[in-house]
Amino acid sequence: MCGITGQTRWDGQRVPRDLIGAMCGAIEHRGPDQRGMHVAGPIGLGIQRLRVVDLETGDQPMTNEDGSVVVVLNGEIYNYRELRQGLLRRGHVLRSEGDTEVIAHLYEEHGPACVELLAGMFAFALWDERRSRLVLGRDRLGKKPLLYALRDGALTFGSEIGAVMRDPEVGRELDLQALDGYFTFTYVPEPRSAFAAVRKLPPAHTLVLEDGRATIAPYWAIDHDARVDVRDEREAGELVRDALDRAVRRRLHADVPVGAFLSGGVDSTAVVAAMAEAATGPVRTFSIGFEQEEYDELPHARAVAERFGTEHHEFVVR
Repeated sequence: MCGITGQTRWDGQRVPRDLIGAMCGAIEHRGPDQRGMHVAGPIGLGIQRLRVVDLETGDQPMTNEDGSVVVVLNGEIYNYRELRQGLLRRGHVLRSEGDTEVIAHLYEEHGPACVELLAGMFAFALWDERRSRLVLGRDRLGKKPLLYALRDGALTFGSEIGAVMRDPEVGRELDLQALDGYFTFTYVPEPRSAFAAVRKLPPAHTLVLEDGRATIAPYWAIDHDARVDVRDEREAGELVRDALDRAVRRRLHADVPVGAFLSGGVDSTAVVAAMAEAATGPVRTFSIGFEQEEYDELPHARAVAERFGTEHHEFVVR
């Protein structure tokens, strides 16, 4: 899962190292395998890492060749291998085999627009030492969270609101409009949070902070007018199946075992079917059941697991 956090200041004060440590501690459950920090004058970055890819050389923060660009990443960049090969051909020197370092080198070439080249689920923070610039980026559909609190002289951010609230200077006043949204929709619509001082970076957006000015801008949007011409229902089904297979294969790359949550419904069944076709061994599946029969989906999940010969695990919530 991983979690990132940090702070930058332009009020003449240094970022306290113990503050970054406390903020990391608030999200340690997201990444118990490694804590990394970069604290230098006006910037502090923190990472709690769950090792999935590049177990040996992938600890964070990651930098470019001279250390002037520093990155922490929560998530996974699915196309990093292709991006990495392109960087190597263009003369970049990479020390790791993972995806985080790729962002630092892409930034050297493209600046904040490097986010447009990334395919994946991610939230990252990047510090450009030469420009005293902080870049926050979030994936296209917002699978990975990123919250921030901007005030005069400082910006604090984190993967969870608990990390941001470890900063004692962040206001505690509730956002009553956010509370209204929660009771209306059962979630708080972006960019609000439960606290008036804290905001969510929207999906497919970057936040660039330079010279004390923050610019929040979209880098991608769904094209609702896009159409695909198909001859019949069979061809439409083949296109959907091909897209699903390609998406699943991209997500199977890991240096630790990969599994799937299986409810037995259409979505999870389709994913497990694609995994079983692409995997070299049995797929690991995990299902949650309930003692109340009307809520229990374990029989459906079990049928799917038997159909595809998965290594199936069931847990009952009481």
